[in-house]
Amino acid sequence: MTSRPLPDEAAMPPANDGTAQIVASLEAACRDLALPAAARDLFARARDALRAASSDAEAARLRYHALFDAVPDPVSILDESGIVLDLNRAGLAAYRRPREEIVGQPIEVLNPDLPKDHMRPVLETLNRGETYVIEVANMRGDGTRFPVEVHSAGFSHDGRRCVVAVARDLSARRVAELRYGQLLEVIDKGVLVLDDRGRLVQANAAAMRILGADEHHDFQDYLRAGDWAMVDEGGRPITVEDLPPADTLRTGKATESRVLGLYHRPERRLRWLSVSSVPLFAPGGRKPVQVLSFFSDVTQLKRDSALFDRAQSLAHIGGWEWEVDRDALYMTDEALRILGGRTMRSVGDLLSALVRDDRIRLETALEQAISGNRPIDLEVQGTRVDGNPLWLRIIGEAEINRSEGTSITGTLQDITERKQEQETLRVRARTDPLTGLLNRDAMLYELETRMRDALHGGIAVLYIDLDRFKMVNDVLGHAAGDDLLNAAARRIARAAGTEGLVARFGGDEFLVACNTRDDEARPERIADAILEAFSESFRFEKEEFAITASIGIARSPRDGDRPQVLIQNADAAMYDSKRRILNGRQAFTPELAQSQENRLRMENHLRRAADNDEFRLVYQPQVDLRDGATVAAEALIRWQNHQLGEMRPDHFIGHAETTGDIVRIGGWVLREACRQVAEWRDAGLGIIRVAVNVSYRQFLVEDLAETIRKALEEHRLPGSALELEFTERVLIEDAPDTLRTFAALREMGMILTIDDFGEGYSALNYLRRLPIHGLKLSQLFVEGVPGNHSDVAVCQAVAGIARSLGLGLVAEGIESEAQRRFMLELGVPVGQGFLFAPGLPPDEFARRLAPQR
Repeated sequence: MTSRPLPDEAAMPPANDGTAQIVASLEAACRDLALPAAARDLFARARDALRAASSDAEAARLRYHALFDAVPDPVSILDESGIVLDLNRAGLAAYRRPREEIVGQPIEVLNPDLPKDHMRPVLETLNRGETYVIEVANMRGDGTRFPVEVHSAGFSHDGRRCVVAVARDLSARRVAELRYGQLLEVIDKGVLVLDDRGRLVQANAAAMRILGADEHHDFQDYLRAGDWAMVDEGGRPITVEDLPPADTLRTGKATESRVLGLYHRPERRLRWLSVSSVPLFAPGGRKPVQVLSFFSDVTQLKRDSALFDRAQSLAHIGGWEWEVDRDALYMTDEALRILGGRTMRSVGDLLSALVRDDRIRLETALEQAISGNRPIDLEVQGTRVDGNPLWLRIIGEAEINRSEGTSITGTLQDITERKQEQETLRVRARTDPLTGLLNRDAMLYELETRMRDALHGGIAVLYIDLDRFKMVNDVLGHAAGDDLLNAAARRIARAAGTEGLVARFGGDEFLVACNTRDDEARPERIADAILEAFSESFRFEKEEFAITASIGIARSPRDGDRPQVLIQNADAAMYDSKRRILNGRQAFTPELAQSQENRLRMENHLRRAADNDEFRLVYQPQVDLRDGATVAAEALIRWQNHQLGEMRPDHFIGHAETTGDIVRIGGWVLREACRQVAEWRDAGLGIIRVAVNVSYRQFLVEDLAETIRKALEEHRLPGSALELEFTERVLIEDAPDTLRTFAALREMGMILTIDDFGEGYSALNYLRRLPIHGLKLSQLFVEGVPGNHSDVAVCQAVAGIARSLGLGLVAEGIESEAQRRFMLELGVPVGQGFLFAPGLPPDEFARRLAPQR
């Protein structure tokens, strides 16, 4: 494709051969023709005019080319279709091509990535009288590319619309931007880049670290205004408009460093920052387009400065001078006031105000100052006239003069308040803020010190955990939980008395350390006293709760020669006690250590059991108590390990709950139960409803409804094929998604049942809120009927609750005919237990079911 180029490859016309011929013709006519004088004069003037016009055109052409080639960036002249009409010298150098390969060719020879209709948006923008700007990649003659920013403007030549395009090479800018980004990441100052509306554009790693965020945080979300409060250096509240970046945006000027406090409400943490801001302007702009905000963490400096300023403002410093040869002591009024108005005539009077050890230290320092000219700088303790403690900082320096003798001059400062503050901080650092007991770090320090000190002999640790505390805390709230912890701490401290050191170790766990050198039975005696203290119920407002304690005991050096080992073994003994009986104590034993090792080994095998195909399900029939007809089944898991043999569910399910493996195991049970129901269906037995136990952990770590939906869809089963049994812990945990998950499961048609109802903390309020279908009466109560009056009362109460709430009721653990009849009389329609059948393999359950179909 070609187009008529600009004359002489430029936008300005030169003097051409046609003009020269006309001039020559006029000269010949004037010379050869016998014309009148007037005509010859007219021809001469025409000739001169043509010569002048030709000269002006040539001058204009030369000026145009001089300007065109003086531009340091590539400049192209295009027609409306995108044909290159002209290119300056910088363009030829940049594109590294001869002129003939560019001029007369489509612009795509320089920009091969342009779309077919690339000139349309250019012309539309130029028609509006605006400049068209775009970033593209231009191509050199060797095929290499480089980024450019192209500014295009329109003009007319010889009646044609043309486009002048200036391309600015961005390669250096890209390198600079890369280096700028790298620089931001390596400097240790926090840097925030804000736009002209104060919105965050970029933050470096140091900014995130200083402000307490990490790579897992969404930084924009982390900085949301509601989570932060700001104060100036004096502690007065300020707003975003008072910050240095806002000042810079308003004024367009850099701000000097200012100290500001940022309080993060979720962390309850105050950070002090030194903040300054610098504006960034667009070329030719008067208002900042961005602001760079630099800051560093000065929290420690601010804290130190505050403490120092406070000490200085409260300090009273007096002066003193001691003439050694005359033993004459002179003191200012402030020094005497600090010393309580004592008469101070000699250095002995000053020494007498100090405690014995510090008196000796000051005497030694004075002697060294005289003999060795060493300066004195001591903190010493004394007593005031009224007997209260007094701390002094004494500074002095000797001056030896042969004619006047030796004297020591210095200052004396009252530092009593600072010393008392330090002691208070030391106590606070060792104290649990809620209960006032020692905290974890303080107890570890005390144990390490005592275990290192041979004089203390043996040390015992009692690890105390409150039973059922979480339930009370969740039901009544954290305020009640804090009150309960305080009350429990007081009971433990009273029980330990002066025989044990008590600490809150974390949450609802406490530690007592005691000496066994002079009394081997002391740990057990303290433990029994604590258990006795918990025999009385706790009261909160109108509520009353029976909170007990489980205690583990470990002794050094038998059960550990380091604090952490001793505590770990006491913790293990406590858990063993909690598993066996609540409100009890257990001493750590070698057998318990072996039991720990066995549990660890079992957990390792349990983690691989599903992958090794070691699990199987058996199915215990649920029957109509009137005629014994099977109406459903409960899936029960069995584990046959290749090394450990057959493992009872009550031995491994609790461990799976603790380690979190129950989630994988529970998923396997759901899928296997669905597969088995589908197999029975395909064998012509119809769809048998199977009850499956679901752990509360499956609510917490996965989308339970979606997991079950996929399992049902895989085997083409309706939701009514499953009954899901949950323990009461699901009610108490009350995760935010619990209600939504229950609703989704019920919508799929599943039966939802609370298993072992009555064993845990039966929160009736949750029964009212959750969309469940029924309750399962625990065999713990069924086994005592009809002979045990307490169990009868519990069964009657649960049956009454079920009827009142319109819930179904299933009794488990029925082993005798008397129990079956009792349940029928109670109005319980369905039951399961050894009276009817144990857990059966799938084939045997199918044979049992076949005659009914």
